[in-house]
Amino acid sequence: MAKPSLVFGSELRRRREAAGISQGKYGQIIGCSKSWVSKVEAGKVAVTPEFAQKCDDALEADGALMKLVPQGKIKRSRRLSSGRLAGLPPSPQHFTGRCGELARLAAFMESEHGANVCLLTGMAGAGKTALALHAAHEIGRSFPDGVAFFDFGAHTPGGTKLTDHSVLGDLLTLLNVSGEEMPSGRAGRANLYQSRLRGRRMLLVLDNVESSDQIRSLLPAELSCRVLVTSRNRLSSLDQAEHLPVDTLHMEEAIALFRSVGGERAEGAEVGLLSRLVEYCGRLPLAICIAAARFRGNPKWALEDFEAAFAEEEVSPMEAIDDGERSVQTAFAMSCDSLSEDQRRLLGLLALHPAHGIQIRSVAALMGVDQARARTLIDRLGNAHLVAYETADRVTMHDLLREFARDSVLTQIAGKDQDAAMLRLLDHNILLAESCGRFIEPHRHRASEISPGAATSSVGIADRSSAIKWFQAEWPALVALCRMAAARDLHKRCWRLAFALRDYFFLTKQWEPWIDTHRAAVASARAAGAHSMLAVALNSLGIAHTDQGDLASAVEHYQEALQLFGGLQDEHGQTNARSNLAWAALYLGEYDKALHELRTVLAAYRRLGNSRNAAITLRAIALVETELASYSEALEHALTARKEFCELGLPLDVVMSINCAAWVHFNAGDLQAAAALYQDAFESAERCGSRYEAARAMTGLANVSAASGRPREAAEQWARADALHQPLEPTVIGESRLRSWMQPDRVITR
Repeated sequence: MAKPSLVFGSELRRRREAAGISQGKYGQIIGCSKSWVSKVEAGKVAVTPEFAQKCDDALEADGALMKLVPQGKIKRSRRLSSGRLAGLPPSPQHFTGRCGELARLAAFMESEHGANVCLLTGMAGAGKTALALHAAHEIGRSFPDGVAFFDFGAHTPGGTKLTDHSVLGDLLTLLNVSGEEMPSGRAGRANLYQSRLRGRRMLLVLDNVESSDQIRSLLPAELSCRVLVTSRNRLSSLDQAEHLPVDTLHMEEAIALFRSVGGERAEGAEVGLLSRLVEYCGRLPLAICIAAARFRGNPKWALEDFEAAFAEEEVSPMEAIDDGERSVQTAFAMSCDSLSEDQRRLLGLLALHPAHGIQIRSVAALMGVDQARARTLIDRLGNAHLVAYETADRVTMHDLLREFARDSVLTQIAGKDQDAAMLRLLDHNILLAESCGRFIEPHRHRASEISPGAATSSVGIADRSSAIKWFQAEWPALVALCRMAAARDLHKRCWRLAFALRDYFFLTKQWEPWIDTHRAAVASARAAGAHSMLAVALNSLGIAHTDQGDLASAVEHYQEALQLFGGLQDEHGQTNARSNLAWAALYLGEYDKALHELRTVLAAYRRLGNSRNAAITLRAIALVETELASYSEALEHALTARKEFCELGLPLDVVMSINCAAWVHFNAGDLQAAAALYQDAFESAERCGSRYEAARAMTGLANVSAASGRPREAAEQWARADALHQPLEPTVIGESRLRSWMQPDRVITR
C-alpha cells in the first residue's frame, strides 16, 4: 500500500494541474515555496491536517484532500478545560511561506517523544516571532490546558525586560495559585510551577529571550508540554532543546510577502522588479515589511520609481528601510548592545573587507590576533547571528548588517586603527597569493620577491593543488582588495596583488579580472613613478589582451613596455617584451617577422639562463613553422619544448606543448598521430587543472573526427569542448579557427 503522504501528494498534483495552476503560483496561494509544494507532491514530507485543510480550501476539493490525511497519527484537539489559557497575540496578518519550518514545528508539537523545547534563532528581523506565533495559532488547539505568550523584551526598544521570577508569578496566577499560596522566592515558585504542570499539556511561547538563564526555570519537566523560544542568540547551553534556524526568505516567499504587505499595486507587479526590491532588502522579512509598507502608504509612488530610489548609490538602503516607527538599523543596534569591546571592534573591522566571504585567517589579520583568538571572537558574533559560517574556515555577513557595521560601528574605530587593520589584511593576502603563485608557476621570472620570513607555513598550503584551491576560493576577494589598495593609494600593494593573481588567471584564462587588476596595477605604477613595475604590468596586461584576440591593445602595451625596459637597461624585460611582440606578429599573420624575432629571443633566453621562457619560445617557433608548412622542424621544436617542460616540472606548459605537436600533425595530414596527441593533451590538461587546454584538445579531437568523415562524433566533441571552456578565441587558437571553417554555423559569443 502506498504511503499516505504519497497518496496525498499524487492527488494534490492531479487537482492542481487540472485547475491549471503552476507549483509556484499554488505556493503563493497557500503561503509556501514552490520547492515545498514539489516535495509535498512527491510524497517526501508528512502532511498535517492544517496544511491539508489549506490545500483543500485552495482547490475547493470539498474535503477530498482532508480525507487522505491519516487522522489517527495526529493528536487532535481535546475538549478544553474551563481554566484554559489563551494568551497569544494575534497571528501575523501578512505571514508568508516558511512551509518547511512550519512542518518541523508541527512535528515537534505533535510528537510524544524527544525534546519539549524548540529554539527558534536567527538574525534581527528574520521573522522568528511571526513564525512562532503563526505555528502556535495553527496548532494551539491541541493544547487543552492552554497557550501562554511572554515577551522577554531582550531586543525591544524601550521595552521592559522580564525575569523568570516575575514570569513564574504570572504563570502560577494563571494556574489558579492564589496570592496567599504564592511563594516569594524563585526556587519556591519554580518548584510549585513544575508541580502544577504535572499531567497538563500546555504550550508556552517565550519570545525575545536574551540568555538561557532567563528561562531555564520556566522549561517544563512535564514532557507533554511544549515550549517555543525565540532569540537572536543561539542559547547553546539549552542542551535539551531542538534548534530551528530561521534564515532569510527564499526569493518566492520574499516576493509573496512584498505583494501581501504592499497592497493592490504590488500584487500585479512584474516579478523581476519585485526580485530586485526584495534583494535590496536582503530578503529579510522585517526589511521587506517596512519597505512594502512605505510603498503602500504613498499611493502616488510608482513601483518602478520606488525601486529606482533603492538603486541610487547615494541613497543608503538602511535609510530607505525605515518607516518612522520601525527601523532595521535600530534592530541591528540592539543586537550589538551586549557585545564586548573586542567583539564590537571586530564587527566594525569586518566591514572593511570588500568581499562577501572572509577566511578566518583574514579575520585574524584584520584584528592583529592569532587564528584561535579570531575564531573565538567570530563564534561570539555568530552566537548573536551577526555573522554566519559559510564553511568551517569562512564567515559571511548579511549585506544589510555589513552596511550597518560600516556606517554605525566602523565609524567608532579610529582612522589610524582602521588603516593599520587594512595594511595587515593586504600584507597577509599578498604573501599568501605570492606563495601560491610560486606553486602554480615555480619558474616564472618575477618582478617582486616574497619578504624573508613570510609566514606561509601556517596556512596549510604546501603544494600546487592546495594553492589552486586557495585561489579558487579567494580570487574574488583578492581582486576586490587589489582595487581597494589602488583606491587608498597603496600602490606597491596593488601591483603585488595583481602580479600574484596573474599566475592563477593565466591557468584558468579568466581574462576580465586579469585585465581589471592589471589596469589598476598600471595606474598605481604610473602614480608611483615606478617604471620597472609599470613595464611588468604593461607586459602582463598585453598577454591578457592577446589571449582575448585584442591584438591592437596588446601591441600598444608591449611597445610601451619595451621602451620602458630599454630605458632601465633591463635585458630580461626587453627580451620578454620582444617575445610578446613576436607572438602578436604570429597571430597577425606576419610569419617571417615573427620567426626572425623568436629566433633572436630564443638566443637571448638561452644566454640569460631562463629555461622556461626558452622552451615557450620553442613552442612559438613551432607554431610559426606550422603556418609556413615546415612540419618536420615544427614537430621537432614542439617535442623539444615538451621535453624541457617535463624536466622543469611544469605540467601546464607540457600540455600546451602536446597540443602544439598535435596541431603540427593535423596540419601535416597525419590525423591518427594528431588524435593520439590530442587525447594525451586532454587527459594531461584535466590532471593539471586547465579547462582551457582541455577544451583546446577536445576541439582538436573534434576537428580530426570531422576531417575523417565522422560529423556526428565531431559535433559531440565540439559540444564537450564548449562545456569545458567557451569560447576559444580563433585569432590565437588554431584549432578554434579551423573549427569555425569546418562548422560555419557556429556562433561565437563572448
